Order: sequence, then structure tokens, then C-alpha cells
Amino acid sequence: MFDLRPVGYVIGLLVTALAFTMLGPMALDMYDGNGHWPVFLESAVITGLTGGLIALACVNGVQRGLSIQQTFLLTTGVWVALPIFGALPFYFGATEARYVDAFFEATSGLTTTGSTVFSGLDQLPRGLLLWRSMLQWFGGVGIIVVAMVFLPELRVGGMQIFRSEAFDTLGKILPRAAEIASRIMAIYVGLTLACFLSYVAVGMTPFDALNHALTTLSTGGFSTHDASFGAFSGPAEYIASVFMILASLPFVRYVQLISGTAMPIWRDTQIRAFLLVIFGLVAILSFYHLFTSTVDNMPFREIVFNTSSILSGTGYASVDYQTWGAFPVVIFFFMGLIGGCAGSTCCSVKIFRYQLLFASIRAQIRKIHSPSGVFMPRYDGRTVGEDVLASVMSFFVFFIVSLGVLAVLLALTGLDFVTSVSGAATAIANVGPGLGDIIGPAGNFGSLDDTPKWLLVGGMLLGRLEIMAVFVIFTVKFWRA
Repeated sequence: MFDLRPVGYVIGLLVTALAFTMLGPMALDMYDGNGHWPVFLESAVITGLTGGLIALACVNGVQRGLSIQQTFLLTTGVWVALPIFGALPFYFGATEARYVDAFFEATSGLTTTGSTVFSGLDQLPRGLLLWRSMLQWFGGVGIIVVAMVFLPELRVGGMQIFRSEAFDTLGKILPRAAEIASRIMAIYVGLTLACFLSYVAVGMTPFDALNHALTTLSTGGFSTHDASFGAFSGPAEYIASVFMILASLPFVRYVQLISGTAMPIWRDTQIRAFLLVIFGLVAILSFYHLFTSTVDNMPFREIVFNTSSILSGTGYASVDYQTWGAFPVVIFFFMGLIGGCAGSTCCSVKIFRYQLLFASIRAQIRKIHSPSGVFMPRYDGRTVGEDVLASVMSFFVFFIVSLGVLAVLLALTGLDFVTSVSGAATAIANVGPGLGDIIGPAGNFGSLDDTPKWLLVGGMLLGRLEIMAVFVIFTVKFWRA
């Protein structure tokens, strides 16, 4: 019989830990004297008691290791359970949100999607704004650990190609997954602190700097203002661009760099391809604005910032780029379907899968040209196995089919074509803003009906967990194994 106790125990501990983190925003509201702090105390008590009881009920089932089925279930279960409790401060708090809206916001935060249903952010209690940012920061470091420890072992979407990256390559430096997580956490905290100090240095208030540092490093995109990053023009946009790009690179390379091995970060073909994509997109949009755009005096930093934001999946918006013209809008749509590097806080398809796709296509073309030759796809100087290629191709199929099905379901709720397609894409790719007048960079998701919100929540969870890690638990064979 399938034993759920080890999974329940870990989820219970994480829920309990989430309760303790609510004390930070509570202390901030107490300091501000706005009377909002009891919301976090009530939420923390409910969350802590529930998580503690779940952990105690399952403690007799704790074992040294998890089976493959338990690992799949844990990976999905954590991202479902935490938003349930992370939504409580929104539900009880000043937003007076219905639970569907509170759960949408918490899911968007923990999956680092960045789509929001709330307006009037400038008037919300600071504790609630900090909680939104903290949820994204937790989700960012969580997905790095999942991407480096769990997904390669689960062989999801071609991630097994990085099994040696996480363990063998680091050799004696990091022989265990727990040590990988601790090193990654230290780097994540360090980069967040550096981002915070940089924001303060260019004139942000400490509170704005803290919140935006949390959501920049997590490539989440929540802001403390309705205008998003439009409230901060100038040097802050360049700083955000730099740290969004840094957060889009594989964190295991930072671990190697700090450990004294700088060569892997320079030789990583995924990093080079990602930086080349950014450079190419910025160049294309710059030439477009230079020769054809009707937008006057478009600052170069706006192009760099918004390109870095959408490509990394952060979802900040400093301007409404829908006014730039039809061509840039199309570019931004497909840009969100690229993503950053594997093992980063980024989302979407990710660069390495496109590299493997093109390598496979190139090998097939060469086989057609020379039938007697032997041509094997290669990645980063290594021959790619058939299992990796099959996994990557399956991911692309599932990604496209899931996007299409979600878009159709959204359209059936009465949404227009642009909102349906861009909403499906931004949810599954975890980008943040969609396109159109409703959910575009100048709008939000608050005006949508309940059904599309629940559909988008499902899309966010599906995309954040690499799609197949979720689908597999709905198969009969999974539960029979």
C-alpha cells in the first residue's frame, strides 16, 4: 500500500516553518501601529497548528529515503499545500479578498509567476506587501532546490542531464543534496542582500528596496506599487536588469565559483546562449525603435529592463510595452516562452531545452544528408542519450498541448482571444503580465471571474513544476507502482 506518511511529515514541517515566517510581517505592522498585525498572528496560529498536527500524525512513518512515487507526490504536494496557508493573511487582511483571490495571489507568489489580482497596493499595510514579496522569495529558492535535487532524479523534462552537474561535478565539495541546498541558500541570500544595497544606493527607500530585492532575485515580479517598476525610473532599472539576469543563471555555477572553480561558468553553453538571446532581443527591439517606432524618446534602459524582465519571467513592467507597436508585442509574447537557465529561479521552457531541440534537428538533417553516417546530438560537449531527448520532446509536446487546452478553457469562460491565449501562456510559463486591456502590463487579473482564476492557478502550478511532474501523479500506473 502507498505510504503517504513520509510525504505528509515533510509537508507538515514546511507548513509549520511557513507559520513562523509570518511573524516578520506581523512585527512590521506592530511597529507601524496600523492595527493589522492580528491578521498575521491569527494566520500563523492556524498555519502552525495545522502543520504541526500533520507532522505529528505522520512522524511514525518517517524513513531515511523516499521512493520515486513519494518524491513525485512531495514535489507537487508542497506547491499545493503552502499556498493554501500562504493565502490566509490576504483572506483575513486589509485586502478583504475572497479566498479564490487570496489563493490566486499566494499561488502566483510561491510559483514566482507575479500575476496579481490586487489593486491599490500603495495603500495596503506594509506587512501585507512584505508578505507578498516573501512568498516569492521562498518560491524562488524552493524551485532552485527542486530543480537541482529532485527533478534530475525524477528525470523530468530532460533535467536528468544535470544529475552530474549537481553531484558528480562538485565531487567532494558537495557530496550530499542537503549541502547543495545550504550552499545555494547562502548564495541566494548574498545576492538578495547585494541587490537590496544596490537599490538603496540609487535612492529607493529601504522598504521598497527590500521588497524589490526579494522579488528580483526570485524573478517573481511583485511590486509595492500599482505602477510596478514604473515608480522607479533611471539607474534602478539597470540594477534590476543585472540582478534579474544573475538570477536567471544556474546557481550551481555560483557554488562552483565560490568554491574556487570559475571555469565552468565561462564554459557553460547554456549561459552563453542565454546571454546571446538577451543581446539579440535587445538589439532587435533597439533597431526597431530607432527606425520604425512611433514612440518618441524611448530610453534604451526601458528596452533592456523590459526584455530582461519578460525573458527571465520576472514580470516587472516599467512601461506599457503594448504601445510600442504590434511587432514588439509579438516579440514579448514569444520571449516569455523562452525562459532562463535550468537550476535558476526562472521559469518557462528554459534555454537548454531549445539547445537540445536544435541539436536533435541538426543531427537528423545530417543523417538525411548522409544516411550512412553516425550523428549524435551533443550538449555542452557531451553526447545526449535517447532518454534525455525523448524526455525533452515529451516536455515540448506537453507544454504546447497544455497551453492550448488552457487557452481553450479560458475562452470558453467568455474571455477574448488575446486574453485567453496570453493568460494561458503567462500562467504556464510563470511570466506574470499577459496581453490586452484586461491582464496586460497596465492591468491585473482582479476583474476575471472565479472560473478563469482557478484555471490560471492550475496553469501556474503546472508550469512551475515542469508539467510532467504533475501529470504523472494522475496516472493509474503511478498509484499501482
